[in-house]
Amino acid sequence: MTNPPGLVSISAIPFPAVLIGPEAKIAAANPEAINLLGAGLVGRHFALVMRQPDIGAGIENALRHNRRQRIRQRIGAPDSSLLYDVEIRPDGDGVLVCFQDMTAPEQAERMRRDFVANVSHELRSPLTALTGFIDTLRGPARDDVAARERFLGIMADEAARMNRLVGDLLSLSRVEEHERVRPRGRVDLTGLLTTTLNALRPTAEKNGVTLSLQAPDDPVDAPGDADQLRQVFNNLVENAVKYGGAGGTVDLRLSVSDHDGAVQGPAVRVQVVDHGAGIPAHHLPRLTERFYRADSHRSRELGGTGLGLAIVKHIINRHRGRLRIESEVGRGSVFTVILPR
Repeated sequence: MTNPPGLVSISAIPFPAVLIGPEAKIAAANPEAINLLGAGLVGRHFALVMRQPDIGAGIENALRHNRRQRIRQRIGAPDSSLLYDVEIRPDGDGVLVCFQDMTAPEQAERMRRDFVANVSHELRSPLTALTGFIDTLRGPARDDVAARERFLGIMADEAARMNRLVGDLLSLSRVEEHERVRPRGRVDLTGLLTTTLNALRPTAEKNGVTLSLQAPDDPVDAPGDADQLRQVFNNLVENAVKYGGAGGTVDLRLSVSDHDGAVQGPAVRVQVVDHGAGIPAHHLPRLTERFYRADSHRSRELGGTGLGLAIVKHIINRHRGRLRIESEVGRGSVFTVILPR
């Protein structure tokens, strides 16, 4: 059996492609097009297969007027559609239609836009406050000593907030840059957790919170980057103290297992447990998104940038581990870090 015209060249195209003959019927389709549009394409009128009006109009223009077109079109069910750049170009007496999946680039661009908008929003508030206070100090409060001292205190807080935000942005950038490079060293987790609790004890005492560590008698170690893991546990414990400290205690629980299904092998688990107000269930899936806050007003009051858990997630990914978040309103929260041994 001889191949239909264009079959050899169309099979070499690495994304979905169909060749439509001069009679408006599909003359050839590569396997990728069959996966996208369904079996039994060849021999059918293109309008019975590609029902999107814009694509149909583009093919008609190419057949009748020899016009090349590019159309961006979503294809598939509404809840699972993919975005394609559809290239329609005359090919001899027929038309070649190619579908290039643009879903991932479009999502990346949307994430970039959202990220820029979020950073701009986070910086606008402190910058607006600083500008307003500077204008006031230059004008009405020029000779008001009490107002000057109060405004300078607020300005220092806002500048510190911007500094924390920039620091977290740089930290997130560094973590993402090395996320695919697995750490080669080993970390004494028992010692690291002890050091973390000692460093945060003054903050805990200020908030009326008691910190405790439950760990095996023998030291526990695991592959990892000590500085990054210290950042993970410092962030989780500090969050537990600030947001879940109403329960009076924050517990760290270190355990080991010969096989953990989360990492399919020997593992270490570190749980950060608080007994505070808990987090509503609908927030849990989004807590590690950049700038997502379950309680936006309280987070800003406590100096949060909205990036801490995003940094934690990327560090744990670099360590080929898992982060589990469980919470119940009125009962507290458990953040579990699972690391392969």
